[in-house]
Amino acid sequence: MFISLEGIDGCGKSTQARLLAEALRARGREVVLTREPGGAPGAEAIRRLLVEGAPDRWSPETEALLFTAARRDHLERTVEPALARGATVVTDRFADSTRVYQGATRGDLRAFVDALHDLAIAREPDRTLVLDLDPAAAHARAAGRGGAEDRFEEFGLAFQQALRTGFLRLAETAPARVRVVDAAGDADAVHARVMAAL
Repeated sequence: MFISLEGIDGCGKSTQARLLAEALRARGREVVLTREPGGAPGAEAIRRLLVEGAPDRWSPETEALLFTAARRDHLERTVEPALARGATVVTDRFADSTRVYQGATRGDLRAFVDALHDLAIAREPDRTLVLDLDPAAAHARAAGRGGAEDRFEEFGLAFQQALRTGFLRLAETAPARVRVVDAAGDADAVHARVMAAL
């Protein structure tokens, strides 16, 4: 099974992806825990270009191209080999992030993003969990992390609010695949909701 976790910056995706992987391993499954951008050597090199630096470093179109290139490397080297041998893949972000960040929030580029996806990726997760959290609370969580990977957080709270709206709309348009999970509260409570959503 191929599972992605999505949501705004600071909503707890990385923590919940790790907890989900641990829970599935405890049930005897082989689980590959990965992330985007990244998850393979080439994709990790592209990640640094995308998540560090000034907010205006790239145009939305260039971001979409870079994310798609990283995703292709990730798919070829990590996701598809794991699925082919029967493993479960849990990824912190996949194509839906590009659909929302570049396709809807950074410009009206959804058709461009979808065309790139169809040409280069042509795969969706079996289940996508959107972790939904108030942007102010998520912003406070993200600010507490520190580190250099804060380019998208620097777009500000209004940007995070637009992202939240984008992810909720995405869930409405793909109800067979996407589930919205309340990400408020402590990690264990959210993990229980994640497991229930699966």
